[in-house]
Amino acid sequence: MSKPDELLVDIASLVESEHSNQMSLTVVVAGAVITGRLAPEALWRRRVAEVLKDSDRLGPFASVFAADGADSGPPPERKHPTHLHFHLARILQGTLGLPETGGMYRIPLEDVSAWSVGDLSYSEN
Repeated sequence: MSKPDELLVDIASLVESEHSNQMSLTVVVAGAVITGRLAPEALWRRRVAEVLKDSDRLGPFASVFAADGADSGPPPERKHPTHLHFHLARILQGTLGLPETGGMYRIPLEDVSAWSVGDLSYSEN
């Protein structure tokens, strides 16, 4: 999508402004189906930084995600969000959801070709 869907931008803006991580969304990006909950960018950055900080090999990268005030609140005001920040998200592939525990994904709004409100579930049967 060369220009992001205005309704999707409005949803992302509301998630950012309300600092809520309760909005479930499913998107299609380059043919992949990703489903999970949206998070404000600052919260998403903070959680990624926490995970990296605890890693012996990846610890030095934590500071990249903690930059731009992620520890002190929301990022500087923008005209509108440019990315969706998913946590507890899975890539749906057939009957599998990868990773099983959910991952952290950052997706450019302009790359979303289709979307639906709600978190799609998958069957392990």
